[in-house]
Amino acid sequence: MKLATATVLLSLLAPGAALAAGVILVQAGKLLDRPGHAPRGAATLVVENGKISAVLDGHVGVDMYPGATIVDLRERFVLPGLIDSHVHLVSDRAGAEGALANVNTSPAAWAYEAEMNARKTLAAGFTTVRNLGDGPDGVTLALRDAVNKGWVQGPRILDAGTSISTTAGHMDGRLGYADWVRHGVSDENLCDGVESCRRAVRKQIGRGVDVIKIATTGGVNSMVGAGVARQMFDDEARALIETAHLYGKKVAVHAHGDGGINLALAAGADSIEHGTLLDEKGVQLFLKSGAYYVPTLSTVNGYKERIAANPDAYAPAVRAKIDWRIGITGKSLKLAHARGVKIAFGTDAGVSKHGRNADEFELMVQYGMSPMEAIKAATVNAADLLGVGAQAGTLEAGKSADLIAVAADPLRDITELKRVRFVMMAGAVAKSE
Repeated sequence: MKLATATVLLSLLAPGAALAAGVILVQAGKLLDRPGHAPRGAATLVVENGKISAVLDGHVGVDMYPGATIVDLRERFVLPGLIDSHVHLVSDRAGAEGALANVNTSPAAWAYEAEMNARKTLAAGFTTVRNLGDGPDGVTLALRDAVNKGWVQGPRILDAGTSISTTAGHMDGRLGYADWVRHGVSDENLCDGVESCRRAVRKQIGRGVDVIKIATTGGVNSMVGAGVARQMFDDEARALIETAHLYGKKVAVHAHGDGGINLALAAGADSIEHGTLLDEKGVQLFLKSGAYYVPTLSTVNGYKERIAANPDAYAPAVRAKIDWRIGITGKSLKLAHARGVKIAFGTDAGVSKHGRNADEFELMVQYGMSPMEAIKAATVNAADLLGVGAQAGTLEAGKSADLIAVAADPLRDITELKRVRFVMMAGAVAKSE
């Protein structure tokens, strides 16, 4: 292959490097352009103005595109940028450390931490994320906009603003604090009764959110010994979901217990997050509604690491739920996968560590999915769930040039996705090893 003076080899690209204007030719050793279909052999992605204009067989060079910039990934396996459907970018501090951070960290400090976590996430190969709730200060809404404007580097963000639950529900940020602290914590995201729940959704819509996040059950990390069973009435769930849909917003539902899972699915939820106690009724509701299941298995890695470092990292009421969650991990995924429920990739990063999102793949395969199915869940399926299928999820003409490269075939060894060597987002290099 002849190299023109405008050509840039992979070894010369620094992380964050902006490629020259004009045509970029990404030469891949193998290319999984459409997860769910067999990968191509040698191929070239033609990138113009941040988008893919063509996908060609073989290694096309400057003979066909004079003056083009060449990104040499001929020794790499290339696939679409990954999508994490469930993250919390503000922090990955948790337990006692996280509770203290909630009262001694300023919104400005949270903003810097969120930006750092966004960079970690992008470097791990995740070019799109759905951020499902981080508090009332608008930190991640602002980060979303800053990424879109090119002010900071990070993945494409769809943001839920502040998650909604009932009073004393999982999203009640006052749980576990003394009364004098509770008085200083916002309760605008809490609702009790139909009108209150409609109002809570409309407040988030008014803030400019992309998606609505609600909780119909208790949570593992809730600082109250109320378990993970249902914590919402039928009319409240319907009011939340119907109001969100009225405004054209999808609804992600935190739900562990079967009662909360089934309640949310019957009310029209678009995705169930965690779904730890999925039962046969829930499977039927998933299949009938077409909702997605987002398993978030790798939360257990975060729990195990923190407990290993400090056995007292969590309050006793929380630790009991953590031990239960670790023991039951993967059961619902096995059931959902075997029955044909649609599955989208999501980690709950923030509970697990940011930048370690790809750990989820190993667990998905461990509990019944093939490597191809797991990759499809993090590309095609997640793009469909998030409503960004016209931009992301596959590498096709007209879509954003969001792609990653690894050294070996992840269809043979899914852990290769923990070792991403190259990341491009919208035609700009975000990482190059």
